[in-house]
Amino acid sequence: MSLVVNTRKSGDVCVATVSGRLTLGDGVGTMRDAIRQIVKEGHQKVLIDLADVSYVDSSGLGVLVAGFASVANQGGRLKLLNVISRVQDLLLITKLYTVFEVFEDEATALKSFEQPAASAVQR
Repeated sequence: MSLVVNTRKSGDVCVATVSGRLTLGDGVGTMRDAIRQIVKEGHQKVLIDLADVSYVDSSGLGVLVAGFASVANQGGRLKLLNVISRVQDLLLITKLYTVFEVFEDEATALKSFEQPAASAVQR
């Protein structure tokens, strides 16, 4: 199954719903292109919903980190929603849980964008 990314607006937040496998090759390329487009459109608040992602490899995790950096470099924030257990494990192992804000429900995630950005170092 190839990766599909659909975006929608919820208030001033761009929500990217991802389905498929976020792996080396087409999946990573599709995700990278989607994030580039979101940044190009000037979105400052980005929520990536990974509920329908069946598998993520290290390249997939890498594109999420690169996306985080791209959005942050434009003065924005990127957060993750509905992270599968494998990605949670990877975030813990790589200590990236101190970088990404991860949420289990969309309403809470959307509300979190109303708060000032928290520094990852303070967590």
